[in-house]
Amino acid sequence: MKSTKMRILFASTLSLVLLSACSSIESSAQEDCTSIGWQIGTPGYNDCYRARLYERRLDYSLPPGDRPRPSLI
Repeated sequence: MKSTKMRILFASTLSLVLLSACSSIESSAQEDCTSIGWQIGTPGYNDCYRARLYERRLDYSLPPGDRPRPSLI
């Protein structure tokens, strides 16, 4: 009984952490551009945001030819 509760707690905590990370790339790109002085909505900000978003997606993407493998969990 206890192990079932622990598994449910672990799975819910893990899913919460994974779901909270979904928007982190976009919010980080936004913070990068606003921290250097761009105001949201200006053409310079939009260019900066798109460039930072592209860079961050490259940073977190898989290398070419690498295939995702199933988790051992």
